[in-house]
Amino acid sequence: MKTQTPNARFSSHSNTWYGRIRDSVDGIVRKSPSRFALFVFTALILLFTLLFSLPIASAGDTETPLHDAVFTAVSVICVTGLSTVDMATHWSAFGNVLVVVGVNIGGMGVLTLASLMGLVISRRLGLRAKLMAASDSNPSRIHMGPVNEGQAVRLGEVGSLLLTVAISTLAIEAAVALLLFPRMLIDGVPTGEALWQSIYYAAMAFTNTGFSPNAEGIGQFANDYWFLGALMTGVFLGSLGFPVLMTFARHWRTPRRWSVHVKLTLWTTVLLLVIGMIFYIILEFDNPKTFGSLNAGDTIFQSMFMSVMTRSGGFATIDIADLHGSSLLLSDMLMFIGGGSASTAGGIKVTTLAVLFLAAFAEAQGKEQMEAFGRRIPSDILRLAVSVVLWGATTVAVSSILILHISKQALDVVLFDVISAFATVGLSTGLTAELPPEGVYVLAATMFMGRVGTVTLAAALAASQSRQLFKRPEERPIVG
Repeated sequence: MKTQTPNARFSSHSNTWYGRIRDSVDGIVRKSPSRFALFVFTALILLFTLLFSLPIASAGDTETPLHDAVFTAVSVICVTGLSTVDMATHWSAFGNVLVVVGVNIGGMGVLTLASLMGLVISRRLGLRAKLMAASDSNPSRIHMGPVNEGQAVRLGEVGSLLLTVAISTLAIEAAVALLLFPRMLIDGVPTGEALWQSIYYAAMAFTNTGFSPNAEGIGQFANDYWFLGALMTGVFLGSLGFPVLMTFARHWRTPRRWSVHVKLTLWTTVLLLVIGMIFYIILEFDNPKTFGSLNAGDTIFQSMFMSVMTRSGGFATIDIADLHGSSLLLSDMLMFIGGGSASTAGGIKVTTLAVLFLAAFAEAQGKEQMEAFGRRIPSDILRLAVSVVLWGATTVAVSSILILHISKQALDVVLFDVISAFATVGLSTGLTAELPPEGVYVLAATMFMGRVGTVTLAAALAASQSRQLFKRPEERPIVG
């Protein structure tokens, strides 16, 4: 009896249509996981656009206009939270299920989810799947050559990271839903509706999306600090990033074993939350439309809630348009920074900001190398950080110019919604819902570039690194 070798079986499978598709996907992943991420994101957006366009997806059994379906699909997959339709009344039960499923796919990361599905199906994690998941968790990973041991998640830890993604998503969303469910029952919400809304809000909080199943948003819970506290907890945990959550699960008792990435993320996140809260108190305490009529305790809590939500959460207890211009600018800065790397939040990421400040401190002290927590940070990370910031600033600038021309609205209003779209925050001054179709497409492209653009750029730059065997003559331009 003739035995078929594994290589022969592999070759025979490669001659089938399934084998050819598999080989093509393997080739794309091998060459550039970041390019594969773009392909998967685009495919998911097209699929959800089609599904949202179906009459069964809308409450009135009518076809949703193409620009609204496209915008909703991008907002869902990119976990943004902006909308051009009333999310509470426009969609049917089927449409709302699509929203919840879509934000969880986008929040976990499409490459991480693909790797996780492969792990479940094959019960093993190959190198290709590890590279895909590693690209989702760390865009600066070099795809060729030895892996830098200082990176947040090593290839050998990718399997644990995938389990962390799945378990933490389910556990945190379930915990937040359990916190919200009894409060809704106490507020008189029917049991079935309370259960659904609890699940919906929990998913929107952890994925940092910010959609609401209620037509009035979370305004009815504006004074319910248990409800708002549960939302803040979900948003905060989602914005830290899955590598940080994995570290907590493993070494929460031994902070000395935390990596530089984890420490930078925590310190920068907490610092920005406190700074944001303090500035909102100073800027809005005399605004009768926002916090002016509140006592000291309520003002502090609402300011902290606002500081958390501008980091990418997307929920608001006040009308954003009522904020002072100074508060809008503060919100722009907080939104642009965003949350942690490999998290459900958007923005340029807190570690990017931390690296830039570390570089500035090192330059001021005359040091050649950046240092943090007793570790040296290589210069290539600084180049990636600068590239990410320039990419984000360019995207926001171009989009703002186009939206200004289309809408003829004030700069502070346009800038707020554009940065909210780029950083996948979901807060709005009301401009987004009033945009004509051409403006909707521009803002949808901004959301897409904000969610995948910085990751793709960073991964492409890291992947394109090559060893240069010569050095050109040095010359120093004047800077500053």
